[in-house]
Amino acid sequence: MSLPDAAEWMGPGARRRRRFTWSALLWSMVYPQRGHRILPTIPGTVLIGLSFGIGTAAYNSSSNILFITLSLLLACLILSGVLSWLNLKGVTWRLQLTPPLRAGHDTVVALELRNAKRFLPTYGLWFEFTARAVETARVQRAESTVTARGIDVRAVFANADRAASHGRVPLASRLDPSGEGRIEWTLKPERRGVLLVELASVGSLFPFGFLRKDVGTELAAKAIVWPAPIEYRRHGIAAARRTAGGERVARAGAGGDLLALRRYTTGDSHRLIHWKASARTRQLLVRQFAAESAEGYSLWLRTDAGLWVQPEQFEVLVSLVATLAEDLFRAGRLLGVAINGEAPVPVRRVYDLELFLDKLAVLGPVEDAIGGGEFAARAPGVAGDGGRAPMVAKQNVMTFAPEGARGVAAYVDGQKAASA
Repeated sequence: MSLPDAAEWMGPGARRRRRFTWSALLWSMVYPQRGHRILPTIPGTVLIGLSFGIGTAAYNSSSNILFITLSLLLACLILSGVLSWLNLKGVTWRLQLTPPLRAGHDTVVALELRNAKRFLPTYGLWFEFTARAVETARVQRAESTVTARGIDVRAVFANADRAASHGRVPLASRLDPSGEGRIEWTLKPERRGVLLVELASVGSLFPFGFLRKDVGTELAAKAIVWPAPIEYRRHGIAAARRTAGGERVARAGAGGDLLALRRYTTGDSHRLIHWKASARTRQLLVRQFAAESAEGYSLWLRTDAGLWVQPEQFEVLVSLVATLAEDLFRAGRLLGVAINGEAPVPVRRVYDLELFLDKLAVLGPVEDAIGGGEFAARAPGVAGDGGRAPMVAKQNVMTFAPEGARGVAAYVDGQKAASA
């Protein structure tokens, strides 16, 4: 099923206008559109029951006062339905979900609102949101619920309901004619993967609370949830090897290559002042040199199903790899990444790191983590790969292995560098 674009405006006011006819109006009241429901509330049910009682008494007694009372009660029900329909008419909404999302961290789901009516405002709306994880790796076989036991069916529905997050956000104030508004729902994804956020329905009790009107929507948006950051312990290892040739990186440091000129700030050494450029611009400018590339690391992640048997331990592995990748990238020490037998990818920009985190979000154990590809060299510190490891870097390749029943350790050239 293809999802509509969440950036498009949807709702009763976004539909194509048709020529007004009384027959179409009456037919829409008898047979509403798909997803539209009008149900009586408890006060509405009492009012309907009272109307039946007064109507019976009026016909039996032929009392004009009872007939007038019955007319007023029925008029209240009809007026409530008409005003409820007018309240939602011309309202449109648009879903905004700003990535990236992080497991265990709060994120904001925004819904923008518009009222296309020229004279009538909109009151008393609430919005039902649903967020659930999309299972992409496992394909389930369709089964009939006719032959299944009732307890099994109830258990399946209960598990599905627990896996989804629900939220109701009311409209705090009225939506003025030709006006716009915005509501926000705070969501905390519990696990990594692909998350589907849906606007399930829009409801209203306007104006008297006798009838509840629900408008179903098909507005949904998918987003990738990155792994949760995890605390880990660093271990002292021998000094990592630098690449020969004194490679420079394009960031500030104390190297020998001039990177840029910037304004003088308090605390800068007077030896860094560029006097000629300062004389031309009539302001103090200091030289900013490129940093020499200190020890860099390449991450190589293997997800053998035979090695990572425990699902909880595999989640720790993914979180540790994601956290190390971000920390090394911020320090300017992340050279490249590789997953199983895929070609190694150098990480030079934030975009490269985000692509790697997107892969980690949907990563799962596989039977043949390396595949059948032949590589030119074998990463050091990895045993049992049969010489099929991708060449990420000649030195300083960080690999990962289970540690105990729940822990994960990172190794660089056979030495433990970190553990979680």
